[in-house]
Amino acid sequence: MTSLDLLRPLFRYQAWANDDLLGKLDGLDAVRQAPELHSAIRLINHAYVVGRIFAAHLTGAQHGYASSNTEETPTLSELRTNLAASDKWFLDYLDRVVPEELSQRVAFRFTDGDQGAMSRQEMLMHVATHGGYHRGEVGRILAQLSIMPPWDTFAVYLHQADPSRRHNV
Repeated sequence: MTSLDLLRPLFRYQAWANDDLLGKLDGLDAVRQAPELHSAIRLINHAYVVGRIFAAHLTGAQHGYASSNTEETPTLSELRTNLAASDKWFLDYLDRVVPEELSQRVAFRFTDGDQGAMSRQEMLMHVATHGGYHRGEVGRILAQLSIMPPWDTFAVYLHQADPSRRHNV
C-alpha cells in the first residue's frame, strides 16, 4: 500500500465528513443558536483557511492569508461552497501528484512569520487531521445544544462508501 492509497480515501472521507457536518449546522436556529453557529462557522472556516494555506505550500503558490482565519465570518452557505471547492482541490491534487513527490520536503513560512518545512505527505496529513480536530470541536458544540453530532468516523465512511465491507468478515 502506498501513501496515495491511504491519502485518497482519507480526503474523500474529509469531503464526506465536512458535508455531513455542514448539513447539521444548517439545522441550527440562526437566531436562537447564533453564538454557537458563529463559533462553529469560525472553527470550520479556520480549518478551511489552513487547508488553503497548505494547498499553496504544496504548489509553491502564494496564499495571501495574513492569519489562519479570515477577519470576516462567512455565511454557512459561503463556507459550504468554499469548503467543497477546497475538498475537490485536494482530491484533484492527489489524482495528479507523482508518488515520489509526496516525500519531498518543502520549506514555507507560517502566517506568524516562523519558518517551517514538511514533506508533502506530512502537509496532507496535517490538513486532514487538523480538519478532523475542528470538526470534533464543532461536534462538541452540537452536543452541548443537545443535538446529536454526526457519526463521521473514517470507519463509518468506509462502510457507507463500500457496503460490501460489512459482509467480508
